[in-house]
Amino acid sequence: MQTKIIDLSKPIQYNTGDPWFMKVKIKHKSHKKSHWLIRLALGLPLKLFPENWIGWADDSIKNMGLHATTHIDAPWHYGPVVEGKPAKTIDQIPLEWCYGNGIVIDCSHKEDFVAITIDDLKKDLDKNGIIIQPGNIVLIRTDRDKLMGTPDFPNKGTGMSREATEWLIDQGVKVMGIDQWGWDLPLKFMAKRAKELNDPEYFWEGHRVGIDKEYLHMEQLTNLAALPSSGFKICVFPLKIVGGSAAPARVVAIIE
Repeated sequence: MQTKIIDLSKPIQYNTGDPWFMKVKIKHKSHKKSHWLIRLALGLPLKLFPENWIGWADDSIKNMGLHATTHIDAPWHYGPVVEGKPAKTIDQIPLEWCYGNGIVIDCSHKEDFVAITIDDLKKDLDKNGIIIQPGNIVLIRTDRDKLMGTPDFPNKGTGMSREATEWLIDQGVKVMGIDQWGWDLPLKFMAKRAKELNDPEYFWEGHRVGIDKEYLHMEQLTNLAALPSSGFKICVFPLKIVGGSAAPARVVAIIE
């Protein structure tokens, strides 16, 4: 039996279209630079370098926030207390939550700035004959990953309503994800709309479900269009960042 692995992760690189606070800067250090480091700092003379070897390459990442690329949010991101208990940071997340049977719900028909509803979720599940089981990892397909690297990426898209998020949790889903910049409607739109509505409960409503009901979600997934609606595994192991509100993850789908 052949196993197919589909990468659902955004490349970590500098994008001119990313917001200023999310621009990832990677410094690549050449083999030649380490050559002199080895000679000067370690005192290794040139005659003792292995034949046909200059030195090692090295790299460093600067200005990369934990939410800057494909990542999974910890409950701590939503608030310090979840379900009346101290919220888990990313290093405290049980890894058993991060591997399971995957389901894709196609919401690519949703217009920008229009939230995804329970009805949207149920219609696509019914169309594909899928019943969510506890422990399933649910991926929301919007196709807004096509905007990655452009100024529109953080400012356009649909987003999960509070009710739709709660409904998934009530079906036994602990981990879910989306292929756009954020889980909710775009932040600038939500701030503007909250002022228009004069409603303190409107802003960031999908995320804030996590204060009352413990759950995790992934943001900035990509390539969900390459997946079937079900019949695959999802692996989303975050970096073990102590005290982190989130962590970058290499998210993959595994199809047998």
